[in-house]
Amino acid sequence: MNQASTFPFSVTDRVREALAVTLRGCEELIPQEDWVNKLVRSESTGTPLRIKLGLDPTAPDIHIGHTVVLNKMRQLQDLGHTVIFLIGDFTTLIGDPSGRNSTRPPLTREQIEVNAQTYYRQASMVLDPSKTEIRYNSEWGDALGSRGMIQLAARYTVARMMERNDFSDRFKSGTPISVHEFLYPLMQGYDSVALKSDLELGGTDQKFNLLVGRHLQAEYGQEPQCILTMPLLEGLDGVEKMSKSKNNYIGISEDANTMFAKVLSISDPLMWRWYTLLSFRSEAEIADLKAQVEAGRNPKEAKVALAREITARFHSVAAADAAEQDFINRSKGGLPDAITEISLPLGEADSPLGLAVLLKLAGLTSSVGEGNRLINGGGVRLDSVAVSDKGLKLGSGSYVLQVGKRKFARVTLG
Repeated sequence: MNQASTFPFSVTDRVREALAVTLRGCEELIPQEDWVNKLVRSESTGTPLRIKLGLDPTAPDIHIGHTVVLNKMRQLQDLGHTVIFLIGDFTTLIGDPSGRNSTRPPLTREQIEVNAQTYYRQASMVLDPSKTEIRYNSEWGDALGSRGMIQLAARYTVARMMERNDFSDRFKSGTPISVHEFLYPLMQGYDSVALKSDLELGGTDQKFNLLVGRHLQAEYGQEPQCILTMPLLEGLDGVEKMSKSKNNYIGISEDANTMFAKVLSISDPLMWRWYTLLSFRSEAEIADLKAQVEAGRNPKEAKVALAREITARFHSVAAADAAEQDFINRSKGGLPDAITEISLPLGEADSPLGLAVLLKLAGLTSSVGEGNRLINGGGVRLDSVAVSDKGLKLGSGSYVLQVGKRKFARVTLG
């Protein structure tokens, strides 16, 4: 998105810099002139703007795809504005229908509470906790009650709701839409009313919901928030958006070695998109690095630099150094410095154990069936030697088992 060069009012260099920070890597800023107006007013009054990001705790962990918007929040936080990290414990009970072609099963209160426990701790790896306001939308969602919910619903029309692509597509195809799904964008919009938000961030799939918030603020007599949408980060496959369900993600709580190796596994073209959306390097630095690669520098060096930056952010510089060395050792056919050590008994009457069973017991696969499939596909090594015999059984002794490039365990049987 291009930065506008002129505005119908006075703009300082500091405001222009804040606008440039806002626009970096974003998909849309709606409306840009309103946001500049807010920045000008904030600078002249010394009053920080209120910037909101809501995340529903639908899973126990955050992956680096979520950090695209968290990074933007941190950049705006560093400019002196108030960041509100909103945990959608109330809206999760409804279930976000965004991008869905079927009704999303709502989570139980117990599941939500378990997931929410880790969300803010993990988000604090990106945000500055001392400058972050954490809120839960059950605070006003529960208090709204039946009467309040009816009054809220009266402020939005069915026709406007059906302009939403996923609702429209499902209606045309005869796919059921539950009435409670209409409540989700209304409640997300009401969050902005409750928090008096100046700017709300979200992925491109959240645009409709963010616009509802803008509409409802006007309905309640507030100055409407601006909207900043960020691209959805492609996962390790470079095709689908990053998702745990698609197994193309990097969890921010994953160990340093795995995180480093996963970043190195992405394609060269995807690397530059990750640089724009995930790196804290300046755009000038990234452009210079890309020019060096185009001039002949090995792109792997740029990818290693990205892997080091991301790993150090969620662990430490020392952990990133160790992860790089670990990856080098593995690439040379060596073993990682730290291998899980497991001792297991033999079978009945000291009988040997099948290799696929051992893989499951060692935590390298989720099932015996998965182990057999990996053995068939050449993805399992025993003492650094590829194994293709599903019927292989191991007696007493110590063995190094390897699945893929990153999973190791030293198993002692006896």
